[in-house]
Amino acid sequence: MKIMKFRKHLSVHVLAGTKTVTWRLFDDKDLSEEDVVSFVIWETGIEFARAKLKSVIQKPLGQLEENDWQGHERYSDSEEMCHTFTKYYGKIVDSRTMVKIITFEIL
Repeated sequence: MKIMKFRKHLSVHVLAGTKTVTWRLFDDKDLSEEDVVSFVIWETGIEFARAKLKSVIQKPLGQLEENDWQGHERYSDSEEMCHTFTKYYGKIVDSRTMVKIITFEIL
C-alpha cells in the first residue's frame, strides 16, 4: 500500500474534514486516481487514516487557479509557499515546479 505523510498539525485538519486536498511535489510513488493509500503522521510514522484518491491533477505551481486551493491550506504569497515546500522536500521549489493536486476521501 502506498503511504502519504502529513505533518502532525495537518493530520488534525484531515481528520476534521477541513483538509480534503493535498499537494505533492517530486512524486516518487506514482500516485493515481483510485489509489487507496495509508495516511501517516510524518513525525511519528503512525497511520492516522486510510483514503481513496478521487482526483489527481498535475500542473506547475505558478499556474495554480482559485479552485486548486479549495480544501487546501493557504499561504500568504507564492514566496511563502515555495519556501514551505523547499523546507518539506529539501529541494529548491519555484513557480515552475510541478505539483500533483490530489483530492481524497477518508475511508
